[in-house]
Amino acid sequence: MPPPVVLEYERGTVVVKGFRGELPGCKWDVRSGCLRALAYKYFEVKRALEEMGFEVIDKVLSPIGGSIGTPHIKPLRSYQEEALEEWLKAGMRGIVVLPTGTGKTLIAIKAIATLNEPTLVVVPTIELLEQWRSQLAKSLNVDVGVLGGGEKKISFITVSTYSSAYMHAEELGNKFKLLVFDEVHHLPSESFRQIALLSTAPHRLGLTATFEREDGRHVDLLDLVGEVVYRKAVYEMKSKHLADFDLVRVYVELTDEEKLKFSKLFSMYKDFLEKKGWKLKSLQDFRRLIMASGLSKEARRALLAWRDARLLVLNSVSKLDVLKDLLRRHKGDRIIIFTELNKAVRRISKELLIPEITYKTGSKERAEVMELFRSGVYRAVVTSKVLEEGIDVPDANVAIVLSGTGSRRAFIQRLGRILRPAPGKRAVLYEVVAKGTPEVMISRRRRRGLTGG
Repeated sequence: MPPPVVLEYERGTVVVKGFRGELPGCKWDVRSGCLRALAYKYFEVKRALEEMGFEVIDKVLSPIGGSIGTPHIKPLRSYQEEALEEWLKAGMRGIVVLPTGTGKTLIAIKAIATLNEPTLVVVPTIELLEQWRSQLAKSLNVDVGVLGGGEKKISFITVSTYSSAYMHAEELGNKFKLLVFDEVHHLPSESFRQIALLSTAPHRLGLTATFEREDGRHVDLLDLVGEVVYRKAVYEMKSKHLADFDLVRVYVELTDEEKLKFSKLFSMYKDFLEKKGWKLKSLQDFRRLIMASGLSKEARRALLAWRDARLLVLNSVSKLDVLKDLLRRHKGDRIIIFTELNKAVRRISKELLIPEITYKTGSKERAEVMELFRSGVYRAVVTSKVLEEGIDVPDANVAIVLSGTGSRRAFIQRLGRILRPAPGKRAVLYEVVAKGTPEVMISRRRRRGLTGG
């Protein structure tokens, strides 16, 4: 009988000692004189060895001890039960895609309670970290560890920001059996994917309202987390599980001066593309132009012309006039104004005396603004991208999108900010779009994301 094979964990990898053949995900490490694989391949490696008849001495896992107390979890809605059931049937690996405000967190908490395994929950922001810590402690009757925001306490159930989990990925890699990735669309980035790659955790749950990424990297999630096991689009949930809503596109005319300047800038950009025979249909295509701009003065002029044309449209004076009209029309409502640029946020805040929230707004000031918005002292706030995810937004019912990227994810996240259900509530999202500009096409493309496609 062949001698046993020893498996050990080392800095985010699984080291295979006593075997020189082929194994899933393994490469020969000349320095250590043995096979080595990224930690996420651990169970595949072990299963392959056992199927070949080898005795395996497993020294890989070092899970954190503990247990969940008596849980206090409110009953799941039918679709939440369905999502959890599909995830369990898929081997406790996979991604749940549901609109903002439909209780994805509750599904995850129920999954954590069901497995009762050492769990790491990974979230994108400090605000979400605090929300998860509070809900987990309340629902699972457990002391919750925190990694991020200046804290480092690793417990049986731990919540971490993506940044902190990435920084400590090698240290944490063999300590948890379940990974929960909130806003899982962040995971495929070059750095954050290391959290998944360097972990031996067999069970993985991803949560998002917006699975697809503009760069196409969402396909990597199938390997890092698992397949999409359950999915519902916004229109499938409206009226029943979310507030009913309307989408209203408001067209504005550029001023004569703006039209002339825009036409000149955009023509410079398009002429360059036509000369090169390029068609920019995706983020990857646009990166081609950015790369070329570092080598060619002509490409750089075209890129700068595109940027200046875009800034002109985003800052059109006509949009501010429409905003004033919409604010008058919705005097009694709770309104969130979204715009792409922080300069535009500041301008609106100063001219219309509306509180602003940007990435520069401190957490204490942000909390104060949101509390005054929640209580009705403030009836509107203006923001760039900060309120798209990661913050528990009070019961707003009107969103005004003055400008934004072509991202369907951003559009769906912004809509989600106003869809939390309430008796008799009907929400409305306004898109303010400049006629005769790419904003018209972008607006149509964004809306297609609501069907889940």
